[in-house]
Amino acid sequence: MLHIYRQVSGLREFDTFVITKERRSEERFPFEPVEIHGKVRSNFIRRFWLKYIKKEPAIVYRGEYRVLEQALQKHQADLMHVYFGHTGVHLLPFIKRWDRPVVVSFHGMDVQPREDQPGYVDRLRDLLQTLPMVMARSESLKQRLIDLGCDESKIRLNRTGIPMEGFPVVERPAPEGGEWRLMQACRMVEKKGLDDTLQVFADLVKDYPKARLVLAGDGPLMEQTQSLAKELGIGGQVDFPGFLSSEQLRDLYHQAHIFIHPSRITEDHNQEGIPNAMLEAMATGLPVVATLHGGIPEAVKQGQTGLLVEERDREGLLQQVKRLIEDDEMRQQMGKAAAASMREDFEQSAQVARLEGYYQELLDTGKGAQGGGQ
Repeated sequence: MLHIYRQVSGLREFDTFVITKERRSEERFPFEPVEIHGKVRSNFIRRFWLKYIKKEPAIVYRGEYRVLEQALQKHQADLMHVYFGHTGVHLLPFIKRWDRPVVVSFHGMDVQPREDQPGYVDRLRDLLQTLPMVMARSESLKQRLIDLGCDESKIRLNRTGIPMEGFPVVERPAPEGGEWRLMQACRMVEKKGLDDTLQVFADLVKDYPKARLVLAGDGPLMEQTQSLAKELGIGGQVDFPGFLSSEQLRDLYHQAHIFIHPSRITEDHNQEGIPNAMLEAMATGLPVVATLHGGIPEAVKQGQTGLLVEERDREGLLQQVKRLIEDDEMRQQMGKAAAASMREDFEQSAQVARLEGYYQELLDTGKGAQGGGQ
């Protein structure tokens, strides 16, 4: 994921390597060294002995434990950063036995219950008790971790960092002829509120018939979203460019007038941290209309850098979009304030330096997992 790649590749005070089961888009995310460990082969007799005689957890009898241990020894690792809470839960038996510090960062979907995994929440709580440090992308995720029993003193905010030089600010005068351009960029999943975006836009074009909407990104709801646009009679005014590079997204941000992002919590409690694309858009001076959801209010200052409404409030979203369209001075001032706010709070090098400070804090304390070695 792009925000993770920016962190890993941005480290300056620490040498790092990546362990993963699969590598994708290598040309887009160049990085070395990467240890790829897909399906692990294990001896049947050894596996039987570990599973049924020793009663070891799956990560041990399947051979993953040994592979991970060997990779960490090979690179003489002093610390391990596990991205995503569910991966931390999977690696919990290793984390408990390794004698060096481990930190797990949470990003949003990894704090939700998993009905297909009995006992998952209990293991998640165990993980939070075991770790010497936990990271969260937003204050809302921090509170969720506290609700799950995590000691607040362990939690550190790990903000998304944006390379501001890649998203320069541009002026956006009101378009001639009412050709307003709205934009949303995201993975096409339920929590992004794409159906709300389309309904709001369908109502907007009744007053601004030349308006256009760009929905950039891909995901499981792509076909459903495209079908809904046709059903609403706006298929010809909605563009679906698919998955784009940072440079292509930047160009679309520059062409847009308003960024819309009506995120919402799902029935299975999936929620946002702070949407990465929203931060990029704001960095270019694009004002935001979004929802009071997850970490969004931590990045969008109500009435200053954008306008926020309750989740699923389509009428409220529509009125706030119209408000920005109709008030040129407000729109311009919010865009400038958004760009300035991003540079103050989300600049990439500053966030990476903060992350490295957390790593050093762990190394200085010498803490491994609770009950582990020192």
